[in-house]
Amino acid sequence: MVMFGTSSNTFGARPSSLFGSNSATAVPTATNHNPMNDVEVVAPPDDAVQKLKFNPSGGVTEPTLLAAGSWDNLVRVWGVNENGQTEPKAQQNVQGPVLDLDWSDDGSKIFIASADKQLRVWDLASNQIAVLGVHDQPVKSCHWVKAPNYSCLMTGSWDRTLKFWDLRQMPTNTALATLQLPERVFCADVSYPMGVVGLANRQVKIFNLENQPQEVKTIESPLKYQHRCISIFKDRNNGLPTGFALGSIEGRVAIQYVEAANPKDNFTFKCHRSPELNNGYQDIFAVNDIAFHPQHGTLATVGSDGRFSYWDKDARTKLKTSECMQQPITSCCFNAGGQIFAYAVGYDWSKGHEHYNPQLKNYIFLHACSEEMKPRQKTK
Repeated sequence: MVMFGTSSNTFGARPSSLFGSNSATAVPTATNHNPMNDVEVVAPPDDAVQKLKFNPSGGVTEPTLLAAGSWDNLVRVWGVNENGQTEPKAQQNVQGPVLDLDWSDDGSKIFIASADKQLRVWDLASNQIAVLGVHDQPVKSCHWVKAPNYSCLMTGSWDRTLKFWDLRQMPTNTALATLQLPERVFCADVSYPMGVVGLANRQVKIFNLENQPQEVKTIESPLKYQHRCISIFKDRNNGLPTGFALGSIEGRVAIQYVEAANPKDNFTFKCHRSPELNNGYQDIFAVNDIAFHPQHGTLATVGSDGRFSYWDKDARTKLKTSECMQQPITSCCFNAGGQIFAYAVGYDWSKGHEHYNPQLKNYIFLHACSEEMKPRQKTK
């Protein structure tokens, strides 16, 4: 059996911030575009950010770099200094909206998944970009797989395939392996040796990526509605990937273990909802992204309500909820050292074209988070 394994009652709230502010509740109607008083990333994208990601060793052994892929067909990279100030470093234009990106393990390359059906690799040292492969439909996800005996790129597409690419075979554009899927890929994540893929039919497929990629298990989503994001978490004792968090359009997150020691270890919780009732109803917003803190194992969620929240899944407790931004938060990530939480603010079209306001700009903010993300001490 594949060991990808443990868990721990009651979600409450508590704010506090370093280069940020406090918490509150409502929908995106803020007049202040930076209510958390966080560091603004200079020269942000002209359209909504679909994916944010720090370089793998940034803030640990390497300078911190932040990459963003957006709907304006651009991938941008900023340097982040120790004070949190940013400087644009480079950018590349592709032929369609950027739906995902990932870094190589040494931080020398960025892989780009695009709506133009192409998968690209950007070598930062030479500033050269090349097509690595092609799908028959838009490429929704890309993840670098670094194994002891091989490395490759895993991509998922709306063409209902999962493909694995070897950089040494460029420019043949032939996939190492192609796995047929029953539906379109909506979200995916990789933490070797585990890969998870969320499909349009609400199935989640779990893969063992040792040697040849093998499907280990297929589960029906515990969430009733379309899932939008997925993120693998690790066992706090042995550091192995053991389960995942799944977010959906219904303002709910599922915590799911691959092999749950106790069925009660798997649970769902509500989030990104209005605190007050509107004519007897609660406003419910999509969960757009989920990220786990690299040291503490706690998690952050961001949503269409324009807020980010921090959670301790083992204590089943909310650690913090942010103030309300002017627009939804579309993506988030932590740097490798776990000191910085980056989040992108922009319109996600969750309310349709009639709610699009061209006067509202897109932003990326950096929030100091290491203290706020510490697990809640359990009380007896």
